[in-house]
Amino acid sequence: TMNTQQTLAGYKNTEDFVNELSKHFKITKICKNNELTSCFNDKVYWGSDNEEIEIADIKTAKNFGQDDWDTNVVGVQFANGTTGLIAYNPTTECHQDPYSNQITGTSCLAILYDTSGHKNPNTSGKDLRSINVTSLGSSNCYMEVKGICIANAPFIPASLTYDECIQRQNELGIKNCIADEDDNWGGAVKKCKDAGKRLPTMAELGKIAAYIYNVPSIGEQEFLEVTRDEDKVSLLLGFQLATPFAFWSEQSTSSRMFDPAGTYFLSSLTRRSQLFAVCVSD
Repeated sequence: TMNTQQTLAGYKNTEDFVNELSKHFKITKICKNNELTSCFNDKVYWGSDNEEIEIADIKTAKNFGQDDWDTNVVGVQFANGTTGLIAYNPTTECHQDPYSNQITGTSCLAILYDTSGHKNPNTSGKDLRSINVTSLGSSNCYMEVKGICIANAPFIPASLTYDECIQRQNELGIKNCIADEDDNWGGAVKKCKDAGKRLPTMAELGKIAAYIYNVPSIGEQEFLEVTRDEDKVSLLLGFQLATPFAFWSEQSTSSRMFDPAGTYFLSSLTRRSQLFAVCVSD
């Protein structure tokens, strides 16, 4: 509804965005930045090492692994019991096109939310989930899956322009820049590189698939007909809905499809705009 009404972008701060969101989402309580623990647990446990994080120390988007954004984090409680911390990006990099309603920019919002509210365990990978939270405290893992440190929630990358590609080709490790075409794979490479991360290999995507489908292992190009674990999909994707969905690999024409009934290697053109990406840390 907010997208249709063109009210997703253009706010001066997180508070204004949350006030608009409350007209469409059932929010029972809003907490200012200095009162976050009135809406959220005092402590949470984040990353593969279950690092203890004091919520009172969360102030801006910088504490979510983003740029500062010059705005405060705001706490919310939803009517279904879920609690959340929201950071909104008021900078000009986030803009809603008045004709297509499309949002430009890939880091317009960062959310940490707890599906069990004030109940335990308050732990990432369990009841604690996030969107665009690439780190919390000193941890760098959004999720750890079979030894792979996934650094961020899945995102659909903005395309890399031809001029950007030419300028940063060697730095990004891109062999061929494509003129007159959107390069969404290149956009994923750029976003991960700028965060000091990289796209996963096909072997690593096979491990992520093995986790999601509850099997011991899946080869780089293996096709497997098996039922997907939707709880694990929800942990990985958060609020984002995608059935089926695919992840880019570090190889420009290779990705892996995660279908409800199976997973397989997917040969993809770099301009495909609906593929997700995740960045991984070594």
